[in-house]
Amino acid sequence: MILDVLHIVGLTVFAGACIPLGGLLASVERISPNWLEQEFRHFLIAFGGGILLGAVVVVLVPQGQEAVGDSLLAIPAIVAGGILFFAVERVLGLRRREAPQLMGVMLDFVPEAAALGGLAVVSPGIATLLALLIALQNLPEGFNAYRELCERPGYTSRKTLIFMSALVLAGPLAGLLGYFFLSEHQFVLGIIMLVASGGILYLIFQDIAPQGRLDRHWGPPLGAVFGFCLALFSHDLVTHV
Repeated sequence: MILDVLHIVGLTVFAGACIPLGGLLASVERISPNWLEQEFRHFLIAFGGGILLGAVVVVLVPQGQEAVGDSLLAIPAIVAGGILFFAVERVLGLRRREAPQLMGVMLDFVPEAAALGGLAVVSPGIATLLALLIALQNLPEGFNAYRELCERPGYTSRKTLIFMSALVLAGPLAGLLGYFFLSEHQFVLGIIMLVASGGILYLIFQDIAPQGRLDRHWGPPLGAVFGFCLALFSHDLVTHV
């Protein structure tokens, strides 16, 4: 059991560390004149959206459906996830704390880390794949969340990076929760994965995809394609080894 715990902590810390790493990359104010602010940033937004979509299609929905016995219950669970994420975003918006990229980081990182912990025993290969996908999506999301937070009053670069580093702790906590309480309750684990899928789909089309668009530029849409293909490649690599 100790090895399982260490394995889960290692995977979730690895995945979560990409949040402040993305912020650190974003703290580089200029790579070349006006490039980071436009093409590269929008490419990363779309790339993260593509990875999120890939995580939903190739991991979360298939594994969630299997866990609930391929029943039609998967559909209302996904719908409920979209409504839940909408409600959370609405509450944050009413309180003037809109931060869609940061909210996206936490609302998909926490349930996915819990799912990772629940899968670590019954399906180690899928758990490793999920950790990789979480890390890949956290990197561009961390990048965008850093820029988002730094635009808010009271947030310096140092304060923002410290805050983002603290978010890493949510990964191991959620992963261990999934390991101790969800690994033997596959149905509940499946529901969490499906609800997370619905929420992620909502965030992609509500917040991430609109921000990824850039007039007369081809980089952002290709970024979404590359992100999705990377998720699919990672899945194929694990399942065919």
